[in-house]
Order: sequence, then C-alpha cells, then structure tokens
Amino acid sequence: MTTRDTAWPAGTPCWVDLAVPDLPAATDFYGAVLGWDFVDTGEEFGHYTLAQVGGRSAAAIAPVQPGQPAGSTVYLASDDVDATAELVTEHGGTVAVAPFDVPGMGRMAVAFDAAGGAFGIWQAGGMIGAEIYNEPGSLVWEDARLTDPAAGQAFYAAVFGHTFGAVPGAPDDYATFAVDGEIAGGMGGMMGAPEGTPSHWLPYFMVSDVDAAMAAVGSGGGAVVSEAVDTPFGRMGVAADPFGATFALHGGMPE
Repeated sequence: MTTRDTAWPAGTPCWVDLAVPDLPAATDFYGAVLGWDFVDTGEEFGHYTLAQVGGRSAAAIAPVQPGQPAGSTVYLASDDVDATAELVTEHGGTVAVAPFDVPGMGRMAVAFDAAGGAFGIWQAGGMIGAEIYNEPGSLVWEDARLTDPAAGQAFYAAVFGHTFGAVPGAPDDYATFAVDGEIAGGMGGMMGAPEGTPSHWLPYFMVSDVDAAMAAVGSGGGAVVSEAVDTPFGRMGVAADPFGATFALHGGMPE
C-alpha cells in the first residue's frame, strides 16, 4: 500500500475535498463507487467527513457552506500559506478565502489562478493531506483544465515553481507539471468540456475496475460524462456525482 506520513512537498497536489448539499447521500454514493469508509470529525469541524481507505485518509466530504457551490477542491501543498497567498495576487490570481488556521490540523486558503480555476492551499500541521495515494480509492492524478492554459502555466510556475513537460500524443496545450523534477499532474486546455465550463481542477481516483465503478456511478444517481476508454496511461473515464461535481476514474498505469 502506497502511504505517506510526512508533509507533501510544496506545490504538490496533496488533498481533495467535496462540498455537497446532502452528506448522507454523498457518502452512500462515493462509498459504492470508490469503496470509501468515513469518519465524521464532528460538529466542531462542521461535520467535515474524512474518506478513508484501509484506515488512512484519502479525501473528504463536507456539507456546502452558504453561497458555496457543490463541487471538489484540489489543494496544493505549501510551506507557508500566507506567502503563497501573496504570490497568488502578485501573479494574476485572486485569494477567495484568506489564510486561516484549522485548529490542530494546519493552515489553509482558497484561491483562483490566473485562468479562473479554483484551488486550495494547504500548510500541513497535524494533518498532511492524503495519507494514501496511487491505490484503489485514492488520488492517482490531477488535471488543471484551464480556459487559458498558457496563463495558467505561467501562474503556477511563478507561484509554486512548477516546471512543464510535453506529453506525446496529447493536445499541444497539455503538459505534465513537476515539483522538484517529480511529475505531479497535468495542465492544459478544457479537453472538450461544454462551452461555458469554467476553468477547474479535475481529480482522478484510482479504482480496481473502471467499468464496475462507472456502473456504480449510474446506479447511484450520478452520470457518465466521458465513457471509459483505454489509453496509453491506463483505462479511464469521467463521471459526475449526483450533485454535478465531476471526477475521473482511473484503472492505474498498464503493466
């Protein structure tokens, strides 16, 4: 099992949480699709509910706050959230939620990049973010799908030090991004999203059987956005939960 117990390197996607209008329905849905177990952190933390695999936190689900749309937030690690928030504004982004402490857990902020994509910033304290990855039920990849990928890449390079590499066979505007030379995700255009779709980060969750997980999406009240297909990087498809939040399902790299 691929696990982690120390803080993620700055600039690395380290966590994802999902804001939903119906927490019991969401846990039923994601439990069936991704095999998650759940731990409610209680009223003090607004019933922020940890999604776990083998007793290790993989993601979280929480009730939407007033004025907040349903959807997912991908968080990038930072050694200093306040300094990162300053860089966000210096390089064409917007800080939507100013840095604040999550008691006993860490410090966070929420921002928009220069292409309008929302993301979180996480400075680890008692919680590092994802404690399991590249395993069924956990994050295996993340894409930033941006209306202006050139502006987005310049932004993330300046704020997080990301470097970029071409992907043979991918669209010209798509690249992997790396943190300290380690590939950490992808960044590019909207990849066929319906016109009017805003810039966004798309989390990919690994599953042992993509087709079975896609079937569970449909039977659980979600929708298939892109049918599962085989790619050089494994079998994958895109789905939406019953509240409209999109996510990808990935079968892992082919052997």
